[in-house]
Amino acid sequence: MVLISAQPYDYELPPPGCLALIIIDMQRDFMEPGGFGDALGNNVALLQAIVPTLKQLLDAFRVNGLPVFHTIECHRPDLSDCPPSKLNRGGEGLKIGDRGPMGRILVVGEPGNAIIPELAPLPGETVIEKPGKGAFCRTNLEALLQEKGITHLLITGVTTEVCVQTTMREANDRGFECLMVEDATESYFPEFKQATLEMVRAQGGILGWTAPAENILSKLSKPTSVESRT
Repeated sequence: MVLISAQPYDYELPPPGCLALIIIDMQRDFMEPGGFGDALGNNVALLQAIVPTLKQLLDAFRVNGLPVFHTIECHRPDLSDCPPSKLNRGGEGLKIGDRGPMGRILVVGEPGNAIIPELAPLPGETVIEKPGKGAFCRTNLEALLQEKGITHLLITGVTTEVCVQTTMREANDRGFECLMVEDATESYFPEFKQATLEMVRAQGGILGWTAPAENILSKLSKPTSVESRT
């Protein structure tokens, strides 16, 4: 049994191949100066701070041959998959589909909708295009996880209190054992991140666990052979 030191108690790693890394919405428009997030007045440097840690986790999963799933929040160019309740948010500011500093906001294929180069998916890594906040909403993520026999998820990305937390709640309801990586997720609002971490691990881990990346990396230091996962 391999245990990761976590809150509210140790997180038990499953057999090799049953653990996946979920990287939520590390998109240029949210992360980079001149993007949508920056245009809304947010400090994108807060989000950029997690990139080196998340890259370490991603590299460790790749070296060990473990599954990685990336998500992108996006919509079709005609916005037919964007409900009015989402499309009309924002008052007089930029809205989904409007032309922003990096192309049309949250429209698939636009420059700002791409994952940042540091974390760009490799061939064979799944990219989930999601029209909602959660990665399970109107996507095939659940089916893909079940097909691969994945039972445990490490949840990372941005922003902690919106798409990351929503995905973790959805995953918890579907029976996945989830750990949110504390220093591989971030918010434009530090107090929102802290509140989310506390909510996740409250009441004996009502939604799952949290732990810093170093506690995980120390358990993934030895590559897992393909033979041992088949």
